[in-house]
Amino acid sequence: MCLGIPGRVVEIVEGYADQLALVDVEGARRRINIGMLDAPPAAGDWVLLHMGFAMEIIDEAKAAEALSGLEMMGSGAREGEGGERDKHRTHGPATASATPQQPCVRRRFEVRGVVQGVGFRPFVYVTAAALALTGSVANTGTGVVAEVEGDPGAVAEFGRRVRTDAPPLAVVESVTETDRPPTGGAEFVIADSSATDRVRTLVSPDTATCRDCLAELRDPADRRHRHPFITCTHCGPRFTIVTGMPYDRAATTMAAFEMCGDCRAEYDDPRDRRFHAQPIACHACGPRLELIGADGRAVHDGDEALRAARKLLAEGKIVAIKGLGGYHLACDARDEAAVTELRRRKQRGGKPFAVMVASLGVAEELVTVTDDERALLTGTRKPIVLLPRRTPPASGSLADAVAPGNPDLGVLLPYTPLHTLLFGIGDDTPGPDALVMTSGNRSGEPIVTDDARALTELAPLADAWLRHDRPIRVPCDDSVSRFVAGAELPVRRSRGYAPLPLALPFDIPPLLAAGADLKNTCALGEGGYAWVSQHIGDMDDLATADALTRTATHLGALTGVEPEQLVADAHPGYHSAAWARAHAKGRAVRTVGHHHAHIAAVMAEHGLGAGESVIGFAYDGTGHGADGAVWGGETLIADYKSYRRAAHLAYVPLAGGDVSVLRPYRMALAHLYAAGIGWDGRLPAVAACPVRERDVLAHQFATDFGCVPTSSMGRLFDAVASLAGVRHEVAYEAEAAIALEGLARSAAGEPARSAGAYTFALLDPADTGEPVVADPGPVIRAVVSDVTGGVPPELIAARFHAAVAALTVDLAELLRRRTGLGVVALGGGVFQNAVLLESTQRALRAADFTVLRPVLLPPNDGGIAFGQLLVAASG
Repeated sequence: MCLGIPGRVVEIVEGYADQLALVDVEGARRRINIGMLDAPPAAGDWVLLHMGFAMEIIDEAKAAEALSGLEMMGSGAREGEGGERDKHRTHGPATASATPQQPCVRRRFEVRGVVQGVGFRPFVYVTAAALALTGSVANTGTGVVAEVEGDPGAVAEFGRRVRTDAPPLAVVESVTETDRPPTGGAEFVIADSSATDRVRTLVSPDTATCRDCLAELRDPADRRHRHPFITCTHCGPRFTIVTGMPYDRAATTMAAFEMCGDCRAEYDDPRDRRFHAQPIACHACGPRLELIGADGRAVHDGDEALRAARKLLAEGKIVAIKGLGGYHLACDARDEAAVTELRRRKQRGGKPFAVMVASLGVAEELVTVTDDERALLTGTRKPIVLLPRRTPPASGSLADAVAPGNPDLGVLLPYTPLHTLLFGIGDDTPGPDALVMTSGNRSGEPIVTDDARALTELAPLADAWLRHDRPIRVPCDDSVSRFVAGAELPVRRSRGYAPLPLALPFDIPPLLAAGADLKNTCALGEGGYAWVSQHIGDMDDLATADALTRTATHLGALTGVEPEQLVADAHPGYHSAAWARAHAKGRAVRTVGHHHAHIAAVMAEHGLGAGESVIGFAYDGTGHGADGAVWGGETLIADYKSYRRAAHLAYVPLAGGDVSVLRPYRMALAHLYAAGIGWDGRLPAVAACPVRERDVLAHQFATDFGCVPTSSMGRLFDAVASLAGVRHEVAYEAEAAIALEGLARSAAGEPARSAGAYTFALLDPADTGEPVVADPGPVIRAVVSDVTGGVPPELIAARFHAAVAALTVDLAELLRRRTGLGVVALGGGVFQNAVLLESTQRALRAADFTVLRPVLLPPNDGGIAFGQLLVAASG
């Protein structure tokens, strides 16, 4: 029997899952945790107590023996203190005096992080109950605050569990403890939320349906069987429904849905998985589904709407489906006619569609999946994951129009109960097992969230609308990601990730960064955190600018950041920079170099301090250079405050701006011209260029008329793709480079230094202080030689990728000798290329460099805003 204090059970306390008992300890009644006992005690039983826990059930004789031993242990101390007060006490359990105990303490815990909307208050409630503590817990504008009172050891254990045992969706950033005077009390309560503090709460992203909810969805005996909006504290909508802080039901778009009695009982029950789950609902009190026909009228509701939508999809129709963060346009991904029609209606060109599949098994029939990719695909975020096609597929093929000519498929699994029901469960009539799921919008515009707008704006695109009446407060596209070289590589950071904060390596003043024009996101930062918004889109129309305004305003309301300064890209013609100036309202607008921001974002993501420098490689398609040229193949010696351009690709003429981006053959001719190679009509790129256009280009290159010099690595990829006959015209950004990457992956590959490898020439004006120039001329000549010699495009692609990786290592080694720096940062959209990133990272590490590459943010312009914050804050 362990050393403890005997007490007699008065009663089991209701409402604590039989975990607490009221115990009489020599006339003083205390709540004691009985969860460690093999079976609950009955009223009148004796238990042995230690540190607020009942350790075992004992009989009356053992109780008397335990108390006698404690009295003997304490007698010497009492006599030494001159105490005679217990001299004539009768020693027995019913009449013994109280054994000396540690006094109760009270402590306040202020918890910051992602702690609202993730079941944190219920977790605190249950933890306090398990430790027999009294007090309260509430949401505040800064997080969660709990006050607990009880045994000192139990209070200390409470603090440990708050830090280490939080719910799965919670992220505890900090816990501040403050001692308070004990106040007594006999219960632990969840208090009303307080909005009096300055708002600085980290809101949880939306998360995919959890296993428990999916099991209930499929269980005919469960009251939420087939409920399209089933959720709990571990899953479902959060960010897209929140309208204000603190995060309570009244501050979400669920406020209008009054809970029924059953849901209210679950919401109030600390033993229930839906205890204080704000989106809680059921068939009786939750949102309603309806199917709207082509005439704009409701034709079905509830489960019948789902069945009718599934039937329409099986018949080759296009259905607009309202999800968590906006509408999707869906059709059967195996139906060539349906996918082609969707592509025509949306004016999608050749840009690939994402495909939602019914199960992981279906995915694995279509694509190859590693264990890491499987974990990414099936995790709580469920992004679109870029995966290599299985050739041939293990089952029926998808329509060619899904991702024409693309080596990868963007695959995602159902992440809402509505999606699961759309594919069908139980005895449902089977529908398509693979659906195109693309953003519900017209090309180039933000995703549609409003029901009325969906009926008008998507009318030319959809045959029917499957919608519900829960409003979407925040538009949020699906995230896109891939797994490269041992880590996740985000391509688009949105649903499931935003608005999780990023820790900063040093404190910054309150700032708002407007991001870039392509793949725009904005970012707010203050103190030790930054909040990067969800994906907004390309800043080429008024609708996207309006979306940026709404996003920045909402993010400010959630975070409480009141920017003192705005930050924008240094490009004088960027719409995002114009937006920043228009919304400055008298505040300063700081401009930041595009490529400096790329490198700063990677540095900050990895926690480099304010005084640290790196060798930064910023490879992308377009970025404004300090000399007025179009940069994009840059090597920088950079810290957060400043940078020095240490090397770059040699300039070639960019004629006509975006026209040359859409026609890679023009970049091929520009590189041939710069390399002094004639435009031989036998070369695919030359043949692809109409004769009249060729003559105009020749004049432009000779006179510089209408040309801007560019050092873009992205445009070099375009040029090689066209020279190799892979792509001469493109419909979307990086289409030619993606095709080239696919060919390189399919080749056996060669070491960068092997026979036949391509090599850049380094022109090093070492004594002038000018940047090293990496001349791609020798690479272009080698590509032309291989093309005319009949070398397969796959091998040309592999050799080119190896050459770029080798160039990066050569420059890094050269600059390490000159600066002593051994840390390399890789940024810019070209590093979305998995073949290039993996080979470059491997080669740099083999050369004993520390390599920093994007893991939390995209390498493309979606991460620019984060870098802008750090540069602006550094002076």
